[in-house]
Amino acid sequence: MDFQSAWAVAAKDFKILKRKSQVIYITVVFPLVVGIAFPLILQYALYHPKNSLVGRIGVTGLMDAFSVWFLIGAAVIPAAIASYSLVGEKIQKSLEPLLATPMTDGEILLGKTISGLVVPLAAIYAGSVIYMSLMDVVTRSTLGYLYYPNWHMGAILLVAPFLCLLSVELNIIISSRVNDVRTAQQMGMLCALPFFGVYIASELGIFTFNDTNLLILAGVILVIDVVVFFVSRAAFQREEILTKWK
Repeated sequence: MDFQSAWAVAAKDFKILKRKSQVIYITVVFPLVVGIAFPLILQYALYHPKNSLVGRIGVTGLMDAFSVWFLIGAAVIPAAIASYSLVGEKIQKSLEPLLATPMTDGEILLGKTISGLVVPLAAIYAGSVIYMSLMDVVTRSTLGYLYYPNWHMGAILLVAPFLCLLSVELNIIISSRVNDVRTAQQMGMLCALPFFGVYIASELGIFTFNDTNLLILAGVILVIDVVVFFVSRAAFQREEILTKWK
């Protein structure tokens, strides 16, 4: 496999995505909202004693719960990019020339994966830095120490790449089977629903996002990533795409 060929595919996608305001919006806004809004919410709760939320859950408990939203972002943000991957090229009449090149299916899929993975991960990590910094500012006087960085956030950021990769692979499969951008994006967002279910389960006390469970979750998602990779290779049929997408 030629990595330079894969990078050429990714670089072309980056140029296309820069012109898509919807993709830029969700990529930038989601991490900023999580990184800024939740520290402000906690600050409000801390300085309003009548609010029983902090008393019931505790400061660190709230901070850990809020940080899980970066995992939700890791599932949602790639959907906006990867779901556009193949369908967008079809609409712009650039898919057929790409599939007609000597590049292998693996090189094309790797390039699409890189373009769908790099930007969301950069946004998630940037948002997490903002989140940790603001949370430390808000809670230092209450806790008496800097809560972040810690192992819990490290585990969150370990799971995030695997979850991003899974979202990208699933959305590439979807993008290769449909011929409408809106349909691809809607179906791509549905792929994030199971993780919303896991988050709700954690809020109900059925599942706990502690360090051990996060490491187990990372391992499980990694195994699923490998399985879905082979499924995506099988689903990517360039001859079918070239002949039927007319």
